[in-house]
Amino acid sequence: MPLVKNGKIADDIFVHVADGAELPGDGAILISAARFLEDPETLLRRAGKTGVIWPNNRDIDDLVPWLDRLGTVALVFPTFRDGRAYSQARLLRERHGYRGELRATGQVLRDQFVFMLRAGFDAFEVKKESDAEAFAATAKRYSVFYQPTGDGRVTALNRRMQLRHSESASQ
Repeated sequence: MPLVKNGKIADDIFVHVADGAELPGDGAILISAARFLEDPETLLRRAGKTGVIWPNNRDIDDLVPWLDRLGTVALVFPTFRDGRAYSQARLLRERHGYRGELRATGQVLRDQFVFMLRAGFDAFEVKKESDAEAFAATAKRYSVFYQPTGDGRVTALNRRMQLRHSESASQ
């Protein structure tokens, strides 16, 4: 499955490990929330990054104690009509200050890509190579937004205010 990260097609360093499967001794792993919550401290002590696949029906607060030690949080879109992962992404970025990789997985569709970026996602598992190329192109297309959101971009209003301030300071 192609991965788009920071607007480019990228290699996925995380190995998806099924529940019950043996964990590799090192390297980056991506595991289910249930498996992670069974023994998070042991998982976080192993060599290599740990990432967790967090379902959209699970409370994000259950993950907060370990956020600063996770390499990635993959939020699940089970269907394109289910937007709970958008709310989870914004909570992680804005309320809890998560700065690691925030990955969208599941039904990740081209026409929702910009909204996912704005919610704070910076990595996307897509189904087809052509979708990955379209995602990468879309990330470059938009540079100015009016609404403040979880991706940390400066809004059009803030940009105008900065320009006015710099112009008045230079006079």
